[in-house]
Amino acid sequence: MAKLQLVQDPAADALLESNAFALLVGMLLDQQYPMEAAFAGPKKIADRMGGELDPRAIAEYDPEKFAALCSKTPAIHRFPGSMAKRIQALAQLVVDRYDGDAAALWTAGDPDGAEVLSRLKNLPGFGEQKAKIFLALLGKQYGVTPEGWRKAAGDYGKAGSYLSIADVVDAGSLEKVRSAKKQAKAAAKKQAAK
Repeated sequence: MAKLQLVQDPAADALLESNAFALLVGMLLDQQYPMEAAFAGPKKIADRMGGELDPRAIAEYDPEKFAALCSKTPAIHRFPGSMAKRIQALAQLVVDRYDGDAAALWTAGDPDGAEVLSRLKNLPGFGEQKAKIFLALLGKQYGVTPEGWRKAAGDYGKAGSYLSIADVVDAGSLEKVRSAKKQAKAAAKKQAAK
């Protein structure tokens, strides 16, 4: 597996690569916020929590104090308070359903791509599109390739598509993804205007 370069910051990317929960939190934050800034969020949280990004510690953290930690400048997201709640809900679910092991989402019971997608869609803050993008990210860059993952990820799973964070491997691909997102937004606006 090649080294992740989602953030274009070696320390932040190393955390995403080594900590499955960090990768989930980055994807959760990837909403109404630049992709690379969203995926930098887990490193900010880890740094503010003594270097660890542990779902149990986050689930048990005082909600007001966790919101303050997420809001501290530079904030983890443009909506740090609401995202702090979602992160804690995600952490609690990972603790309750997967005994604190985020990777169990895609390993427990040897699931196929459709089952991993279903599990992802059951996470707080993960709708259909976000779940498909995350499944594509797992398959394309994280070495998680359950049977049928490309089909379950839809267009995001296609090789050579620059549609999402799943396709960001360097600065050049980041620009291609940004361009594709801008084109998709423009097309959607044009369609809505008709």
